[in-house]
Amino acid sequence: MAFSSSPCARLWTRLVLEPDTPGQGTWTIGANRIPFGPRAWEITFDVTTPAELVRDVHAELLDVYLEDRYRYRDRLFDDDTAPHTAYAPLFARGWSHEVQMIGTQTFRSPDGVGAVRHRFAPGRSRGPDDAPWTAWAGDWANPHWKARFTRGAPATLVAALTASLISTEPLHRTVKDVPLDFRHRLYMAAATAHQPTAVPPPAGPAPGRTR
Repeated sequence: MAFSSSPCARLWTRLVLEPDTPGQGTWTIGANRIPFGPRAWEITFDVTTPAELVRDVHAELLDVYLEDRYRYRDRLFDDDTAPHTAYAPLFARGWSHEVQMIGTQTFRSPDGVGAVRHRFAPGRSRGPDDAPWTAWAGDWANPHWKARFTRGAPATLVAALTASLISTEPLHRTVKDVPLDFRHRLYMAAATAHQPTAVPPPAGPAPGRTR
């Protein structure tokens, strides 16, 4: 188990692996309103979640933490980011949108590999495990990875996840690192010795590569 926390002990990250089950475990980010107090919100990632997604959420988390610390704000617990900030970019990349009568909406990537679910209507569960935001890859019942944001988690962190999901930056992977079910979707990007200093935006929406 790996564990780290902020100096004020209000924010922490933990990695718990299951030694008897290879490939199983959980990354957890948690926040407490008072040092060592009850958990206010939590984000969990399966250990199979692409490292880039976990990295990008942590990078945004650090920005929010530093803004709170030096600008006397409290976005860790009173974030005013609107929910559409997290899912609007998915539309721009061609993700489909389905609304369920139970008060949820689901966004699916053009290739059908990834999905993000947002529960916009309050459910029966209002406890610490209530998760208005869920993202996964593969089949919902048996996903390759899943990420969950409990109620109270800053929407700006959800937006960091969705932005990472639709990123078109090539990833470095060996074939053995890609699940069998996804290998037929691989494509190779040619490496270049010199990258341009600026890349103009695409002319219109285009499907993004789902991590």
